Amino acid sequence: MVRWILQVSVAVGVVLSGGLSIAWGHEHGFVEHIGFETATLAPMAYTQFCLRYPGECRTRKIFRGGPIRLSADRRGELARVNAAVNASIVPEPNLQGLAGEVWLIGPDRGDCNDYAVTKRHELMARGWPARALLLSEVVTTWGEHHLVLVVRTSEGDLVLDSLTGRIKPWLRAPYRWVRMQMPGVARLWTTINSRAA
Repeated sequence: MVRWILQVSVAVGVVLSGGLSIAWGHEHGFVEHIGFETATLAPMAYTQFCLRYPGECRTRKIFRGGPIRLSADRRGELARVNAAVNASIVPEPNLQGLAGEVWLIGPDRGDCNDYAVTKRHELMARGWPARALLLSEVVTTWGEHHLVLVVRTSEGDLVLDSLTGRIKPWLRAPYRWVRMQMPGVARLWTTINSRAA
């Protein structure tokens, strides 16, 4: 318990210092990453997901922090996993609201949550670090809460989404950003800097 509190304290300190909001990069002089604001509660369905799949939510030691370098091989792997998961799950909306919210890895039928956690699971199985694979809650233009997977890369934060086959930079995704997992502390979530979004 003390160890977990220490990890949360360190993570909150990083958020409050703004240390993870922008990484310097290539062609435009800088690369935009989502800015974190305040530590917040994870969605209740995520907490239940962690009880069902504890290995998916384990805090991993970070030997090298920061975004993952996006090589041509990594870019191809990202596109393949995104397409394969989008094709493998038949869309089925959750009509029961929060009471029916269950996040599952690799179901035959499911909603946005199932797509996002399955993509994260598949990428981690291929060696992608958990610190770069962050679940994020957004609100669509029609007012519905939606879960996407954000991949933190050397070329900026990229969005893998069940509503489109295109992988987009986060600033081009048509959403209002609500909260997101923190890198390195999977169980801790943070609000998003609305000024950056």
